[in-house]
Amino acid sequence: MKAMLKQDIVREATRLTRTGQLVEATVLLQRMLRGENAPGATFRTPDRIALQGREPPIIDAKANTVEETDSTQLALAPSAPPRMLRALLNRTTKGAGFGPGGAIKRAPLSPQDLVPEGARFIEDTHSNLAGSRAYRLFIPSGYQGQPLPLVVMLHGCTQSPEDFAAGTRMNFIAEEQTCFAVYPAQRSEANQAKCWNWFRAADQRRGKGEPSLIAGITRKVMRDYSVDPNRVYVAGLSAGAAAAAVMGATYKDLYAAIGVHSGLACGAAVDLPSAFVAMRQGGGSDHRVIPGDEPPVPTIVFHGDRDTTVHPKNGGQILEQAMKTPSLQKKVYRGQVPGGHSYTRTIHSDASGRGILEHWNIHGAGHAWSGGSPVGSYTDPRGPDATREMLRFFLEHSLPQQPG
Repeated sequence: MKAMLKQDIVREATRLTRTGQLVEATVLLQRMLRGENAPGATFRTPDRIALQGREPPIIDAKANTVEETDSTQLALAPSAPPRMLRALLNRTTKGAGFGPGGAIKRAPLSPQDLVPEGARFIEDTHSNLAGSRAYRLFIPSGYQGQPLPLVVMLHGCTQSPEDFAAGTRMNFIAEEQTCFAVYPAQRSEANQAKCWNWFRAADQRRGKGEPSLIAGITRKVMRDYSVDPNRVYVAGLSAGAAAAAVMGATYKDLYAAIGVHSGLACGAAVDLPSAFVAMRQGGGSDHRVIPGDEPPVPTIVFHGDRDTTVHPKNGGQILEQAMKTPSLQKKVYRGQVPGGHSYTRTIHSDASGRGILEHWNIHGAGHAWSGGSPVGSYTDPRGPDATREMLRFFLEHSLPQQPG
């Protein structure tokens, strides 16, 4: 009965968001998450007449006009009172929503925070029918035209490529391993909090919306530089992690492995109401994108078990979505960072002993990049080094060699 009640509330909240009544929708969802019943037996609220000619800002108008219109952006509809919208935006981007948590003022980043001596960190842009996105590309000092691996890094809400690079220190680990790293930048016009729109059905499809832009940036770097096409990977934090899961599900021929830090499975939500639910208590099975019969994309997951922004249950659901190969062997290891967090590391390996799925459950950690540098936002230096472990996992995997 409770499950049916929740479905009714989510259904009604979805209807409200479609008509621009985001405040009413949020109240319903907040009551549901507190375990309260919504007033009234049918959960129907009087429809409000939508303001003609006013829609949420969409960066990729050409691509999205042919998509479904039931995907509400975090760039909120203008039909609700601005003060209430700001409160909702703060709630969805700080602690209880899409962002890693409340931002704090930090000193400006120096070049030494971003790139090792001798390496480069350049700017460029990519455009297609879905819009355009800027990006930063790390080029290691050891690059001399030889094919190198490429890691695509997708930042979290309110972050920038520079902030994300500084916090994860991916450029420094990529320098050690002689890899490229590219950081696409979300635009505030596409999402007010600069979140990747992982929760929109229109942005969970190959060749459409944001997945087409991220894949386009990946392929542009592959054209402009010598990249090993069999060793291309994608990782992210929070909303960026959920977007990385989408990329792994929709571009299995492009990415050899994915890294998901404090994120959600592809299809865990298809609109704003279901995103609230997924983040609070895990994605529902009704929203999961079930992969085909292909082998699972190698996946490494990091998640803190004290994460109050994205429920830790989501980390397990990412692996559940991929784990349809019964022959995988499971091993569990436990460890402790000196002076920091303990963790449980679960590895699912194939018959050859190669780890295909890896899950790091970090005990006592919240919604932050494990082992990151405090010069960047949303990092926890007390955790195991997620950057180093992700790159280690990535380099263990490559796409099969294509004939010819």
